[in-house]
Amino acid sequence: MIHLSRWKVILLALSFAFGLLFAWPNLLSAEQRAALPGWLPKSGVNLGLDLQGGSYLLLEVDVPAMREKRLTNLGEDARTVLGEAGVDISGIVREGAGVIVTLADPAASDLALEAMRGLVSGGGEPIADRTVQRLGGGRIRYAYTQQAVDAMAADAVTQSIEVVRRRIDNLGTREPSITRQGADRIVIQAPGESDPAQLERTIGKTAQLTFQMVDMENSVEEALAGFPPPDSEVVADENGAPYLVKKRVLVSGENLTRAFVTQDQNRQTAIGFRFDSAGGRRFGEATAANIGKPFAIILDGEVISAPVIRSAITGGEGIIEGSFSIEEAAELVGLLNGGALPAPLRVEERRTVTAELGADAVAAGALSTTIGFIIILVFMLLSYGFLFGGISIVGLLLNGLLIIAAMSMTGAALTLPGIAGLVLTFAVAVDANVLIYERMRDEARAGRSVIASLDAGFNKAMGTIIDANLTTLVAALIMFVFGAGPVRGFAWTLTIGVFTSMLSAVLVAQVALAWWLKVARPKKLPISE
Repeated sequence: MIHLSRWKVILLALSFAFGLLFAWPNLLSAEQRAALPGWLPKSGVNLGLDLQGGSYLLLEVDVPAMREKRLTNLGEDARTVLGEAGVDISGIVREGAGVIVTLADPAASDLALEAMRGLVSGGGEPIADRTVQRLGGGRIRYAYTQQAVDAMAADAVTQSIEVVRRRIDNLGTREPSITRQGADRIVIQAPGESDPAQLERTIGKTAQLTFQMVDMENSVEEALAGFPPPDSEVVADENGAPYLVKKRVLVSGENLTRAFVTQDQNRQTAIGFRFDSAGGRRFGEATAANIGKPFAIILDGEVISAPVIRSAITGGEGIIEGSFSIEEAAELVGLLNGGALPAPLRVEERRTVTAELGADAVAAGALSTTIGFIIILVFMLLSYGFLFGGISIVGLLLNGLLIIAAMSMTGAALTLPGIAGLVLTFAVAVDANVLIYERMRDEARAGRSVIASLDAGFNKAMGTIIDANLTTLVAALIMFVFGAGPVRGFAWTLTIGVFTSMLSAVLVAQVALAWWLKVARPKKLPISE
């Protein structure tokens, strides 16, 4: 192993070149980095929440509320479909994962069953998450399958993470960390976001947008007195004024393709919207059939506008008028474009790390890294002399350079535990050199030649080095997969360090000692004493 191979020299040179090129942008200003070629990193190493400052939120997905809403929708879907088919019902009751519809006339069971089967088919294909079943006695069960119920929580958390990510991206927050914790929780770390109230307000809104007809046939006063019609509900606006609206949703935010800030005919701030083809068609049909009647635009259970339909709104476009400020309209547009949350989110924990505290953490991390490096430097020079100790120090410098380059290239965030991982990486890297040198020393003391001692040092220590690094890598991967936040930052830095230390500690020592052996032709190993 101790010979000057050309491929090892080339690999070492490429490693230094890669480290210098991809670590160098960290020394430049933002303007200078922007002018760099496209293949070089433009952002450098990102600082995590604990080093840069920012906001931390622990959210819980309200899965029971989502299930309750979906079960309510089942009942309303059944009521609407049977009403359109001309089938009278005497009641709808909740049962397990669905509802049981009781018909006023059991003789209409076949017609009702055929109408409701349309609820569990799309384009002629069955929808796997719902079933329709005749129970006898004029009763029909419409319910979610057990598989769908079991998957609701996991699907809700996954969808919520994607919606939250889009909303945070609209805020311009840099390198947010959004991870799942447990079965129904989400951890959000937003470095640089100094206003947690704004972050919480933006994230926490479900942004459920619906268009529903106002019920003009029944009295809102009677509904408030406790006698609402079965197909209507009371919804208030921001001032508390009540509206009696039909429960049936004409069009929802699921059909929304784009929202934008615009102006109405009076040059007041308004919100423009555009539906997809299916939503545009339903919206056009609904407005054409209800000219002269008001409909309510409801966001998160609050009426934000209730205009009267003057004519059919075709083309799938329209505007929402209201007393919006430009800031309110822009925030609402961001929420609508980000998508609706499948379930409400509850804030379980919130923390703010100030920029000053982050700067203190950076200074403390830099100091600890420097002290650790100096201690290693002194130890190696005193234990193995200027030549062998110096080679180890060069390997450590390359190791640090490669870690910074790799983190810059991947956009990984450096956290305070990540700095601890960096210090630990230096110790692991130099440990490989210690194993190699001690084996060389033992071989030299046993009377073997210089070249035989060097060769035996690498050959016989390599198994131990690989075993130690694999063990560290497995531990780091476990922490990365099952950990969250700072733990993952530590694991990521340690993982990068395992690969770079194997390259730097072993390769630098092999090339440098092979060159020394070729040039100096020593008769005795300097570290044999």
